Amino acid sequence: MQISLLLLSLALAIEASVGYPQAIYQRLGHPVTWIGALIGWLEARGNVPSLPNATRRRNGVLALLVLLAICGGVAWLIQVALLQASWAGFILLAVLASSLIAQRSLHDHVARVATGLEDGLAAGREAVSHIVGRNPAWLDEAGVARAAIESLAENFADGVVAPAFWLGAGGLPGGVLYKAINTADSMIGHKTDRYLHFGWAAARLDDLVNLPASRLAALWIVLAAAITPSASARGAMRCVLRDAGKHRSPNAGWPEAATAGALGLKLNGPRVYGETRIDDAYMGDGRVDATAADIGAALALYRRACLIQWLAVAALLGLIASIG
Repeated sequence: MQISLLLLSLALAIEASVGYPQAIYQRLGHPVTWIGALIGWLEARGNVPSLPNATRRRNGVLALLVLLAICGGVAWLIQVALLQASWAGFILLAVLASSLIAQRSLHDHVARVATGLEDGLAAGREAVSHIVGRNPAWLDEAGVARAAIESLAENFADGVVAPAFWLGAGGLPGGVLYKAINTADSMIGHKTDRYLHFGWAAARLDDLVNLPASRLAALWIVLAAAITPSASARGAMRCVLRDAGKHRSPNAGWPEAATAGALGLKLNGPRVYGETRIDDAYMGDGRVDATAADIGAALALYRRACLIQWLAVAALLGLIASIG
């Protein structure tokens, strides 16, 4: 576990510093795109509409097992090979692990929404359309700002804390397995006619593996609020305890409620996907009329939460070293 935590600590630092270089993405793609291509190949062969629903569900389970076996096996082989190549191999392993974490890219995508709103509602809607699934045409300025903040909170949990948790627990294989599950959920874990049965296993497993990270993410946000000017740690904790369970997701409500309470906002609530209105409960009891400035405040909270996570990893490493 000590090696995995050391790998995680270095990976977090690398990703926060340089992110995933665009030049590499353009030439080689990204691990998520490679995983996505495999999921697409499996789905095309196992999710045939003419098959009975029970067969499609069984095929979805088998496809998920094949996906995990391939991704986990490849990651394990890479880790074994690189750990045998002294310090240079370990650094390369950390670089590969850093591609599974989205601290910097998430920050940059959300910051673009704030910049877009400052240029006008149309630019804000365009920027937020890249990070949320809801229909931006239905969003006013406050709706765009809230959508960006909600996306920041939710993706902090499943794009930053969750891959970090599983990297720390299982090294590169743990991180890759998590990313495979999360990518499968985002591609096929939808409650639509096409994916309801084939994607059932991916959606349920994603909920399960995100349980610890969503709670940790809420904790990091509460602690970050304690050291963030104008944020409220007490408000964050109150909203987590009261509102986290109101979300339709068993996990997303935790970081969103913490963020709402910390910033004095109301998040979640009614929203529109395509032409379908979803009437969810609000989390938080503050303002609904969020602005670009609130996105900036959420990003400041997020940066501190990321730092607290890194410090927690370093502290755990130090504790293990002192015991050993």
